[in-house]
Amino acid sequence: MIGKQDEAALFAQYRYFLKDSIRQEIDFSRTPQARAYPPPPPEKPVSPGAKLVDLPPPGAWQGIRPIDVESAIRRRQSRRSYSRQPLSLDELSFLLWATQGVRARIDAVTTLRTVPSAGARHALETYLVVFRVAGLEGGVYRYLPIEHQLVFEFHEPDLRRRVIEATLGQRFVAEAAVVFVWTTIPYRMEWRYHLAAHKAIALDAGHVCQNLYLACEAIDAGTCAVAAYHQQKMDELIRVDGQDEFVIYLAPVGKRAE
Repeated sequence: MIGKQDEAALFAQYRYFLKDSIRQEIDFSRTPQARAYPPPPPEKPVSPGAKLVDLPPPGAWQGIRPIDVESAIRRRQSRRSYSRQPLSLDELSFLLWATQGVRARIDAVTTLRTVPSAGARHALETYLVVFRVAGLEGGVYRYLPIEHQLVFEFHEPDLRRRVIEATLGQRFVAEAAVVFVWTTIPYRMEWRYHLAAHKAIALDAGHVCQNLYLACEAIDAGTCAVAAYHQQKMDELIRVDGQDEFVIYLAPVGKRAE
């Protein structure tokens, strides 16, 4: 049982993360960037021989209806009930572009995307747990934003059960057509911002998920942001090391149930 004084101290310790006081304590002349260390790549490499899936390019999507910003914002809400209808590959391509799509490439390591990121560092990777997407076999994929492609990572025969376990029994997550799982590679942000990186990564995740909510309104789909999960089980499910890359956020997406 934590006493009131200990609880107050604990709250103060964790609230510190929400402040920008850390910036006054960092010697920015000693960051990896300032010391001319090479920057990390903007996306994870692809293994030789990996299966790649070309996505319909921006502007060529079929079945994506126009929707004004005000309507999308008014209708946006968390939805936990999904129909059995699959998403089309065009719809999935649109959602991926809306959340991490590249609008311009400044240099070998800097991209401008459809979401903001501190210093254009974009320290997130997008994984997809695919259950019902037309033209895709079930399994785990990773989005390549620069190429606008998917790379097939692996097939897991007991994927639904493992998703439910990793999300602490939230069964609705595994009833979606696809689950967006965002990991972070912290060093992409740490390279420039040192200890000030971590709050920025959390803010970036919020930008990405809000774009997913709004984009879902254009395809009659729903989503629900999920920040409660078993860290180790989710990292193991996506097959990341949990140290240099780990899950930070996820959101199931499916066609809205009537």
